[in-house]
Amino acid sequence: MLFHKICIVGAFGVGKTSLVRRYVSSIYDERYLTTVGVRVDKKELKAGGHDVTLVIWDIAGEDEITRLSMQHLRGMSAYFLVIDGCRGDTLDTAFRLRGEIDRTYPNVPFLLLLNKADLRERWEVDTDRIRALGLDWLEASAKSGDGVELAFERLATRLLA
Repeated sequence: MLFHKICIVGAFGVGKTSLVRRYVSSIYDERYLTTVGVRVDKKELKAGGHDVTLVIWDIAGEDEITRLSMQHLRGMSAYFLVIDGCRGDTLDTAFRLRGEIDRTYPNVPFLLLLNKADLRERWEVDTDRIRALGLDWLEASAKSGDGVELAFERLATRLLA
């Protein structure tokens, strides 16, 4: 069994906890759940013909008051940068976080995850801007579950390549 620490980072309120709950427990709850510090879950899956356990660190969101602690990321194998498709400013936060993470932990694989695909008609995020940077990204919805399983599988497979 292979163990990999996966961190979920992004701005405050982008749906990180909802994505993890949807993936780990197949649950979605309309109530807003604020993460204080870190919440750790795990899930086993098959990826690339291997049994893999993902140890998922759901890290509190970043805002004007709370900054991401690089200590929480220590030992990570990969991470998700989560963006709320309905809030354009969360893309800027994600790009800034990526820069900070890259300076401290260079060359760690990541996947950009645009959450709230079920609200695509209300999106403010410019996906052409993401495409122009050549970043690997997926759309997902914690509410409907669309794209969530695929995102975790893609990141796990990338770790085994």
